[in-house]
Amino acid sequence: MQRRHRRANAGLLLLLYEIFHVGLQNIPPVTLGVLALNIFLFLNPVRPLLEVCISVDEGFYRKSWQRLLLSPVHHADDWHLYYNMISMLWKGIILEKKLKSIWFAYVIAVFSVLTGVVYMVLELMLAKILDDPSYEMNCAVGFSGVLFALKVLNNHYNPGRVSSVFGLQISSKYACWVELVAIHLISPGTSFSGHLAGILVGLMYTMGPLQKIMKACAGGISSFTDPARPRDYYSEYYGYPGYQYRTPRSYYDYTGGLTEDEQLERAVQNSLNER
Repeated sequence: MQRRHRRANAGLLLLLYEIFHVGLQNIPPVTLGVLALNIFLFLNPVRPLLEVCISVDEGFYRKSWQRLLLSPVHHADDWHLYYNMISMLWKGIILEKKLKSIWFAYVIAVFSVLTGVVYMVLELMLAKILDDPSYEMNCAVGFSGVLFALKVLNNHYNPGRVSSVFGLQISSKYACWVELVAIHLISPGTSFSGHLAGILVGLMYTMGPLQKIMKACAGGISSFTDPARPRDYYSEYYGYPGYQYRTPRSYYDYTGGLTEDEQLERAVQNSLNER
């Protein structure tokens, strides 16, 4: 394995600082595992980037299918790693709590592979429509496609919110689309197709058949909980037959009227802003 020999990795150091500032005990296990895997492979890449990146030429024509697994967890440089993993940290804390760890790990694995597949389809379509074979050679690495898919999920499970995209207050419903265009305009070198592929995969899960297919494939495994109906232990009681449903009298006093997700989001934001 090739190791990265660099005098300074400011992005990596800042990422490690943020992770330890949030606290390892406050990061769910699958999210922490994804962070650790990406950091490890940044320091100890399996192969050079040109041998792990995904493209139509390498993935489809040359049948190098292992790139579907390798390309999401390799990054071009330390700042590429930093921005992707900070986004993963935030989204993982929220979504892993919502979906539960085993299902979240399943989602990450499926999204990682499927995003690469959709990316190749988009690049192949561009090559054919524009009659430009260079699109078949475009090679992409990084976790950002998966993050765009997770952004769609986060907006789906937390509707009606407002997100800040480069200082603009945008409805969460449209935030991923605005961010897609804004990133491409500000950083033309980023993979527009890769990010778009992530959004499409997220929509396939929230609005299409992907979630049902995943449930069918995982059928019979009791460890998989139903991600569509996470239990809220503050508002429901699952106990003995005949147990009368009731809402705790002092719920508002303890929570200030915030939901569990809003409490967690505020706690993480406070932790990140205290430095």
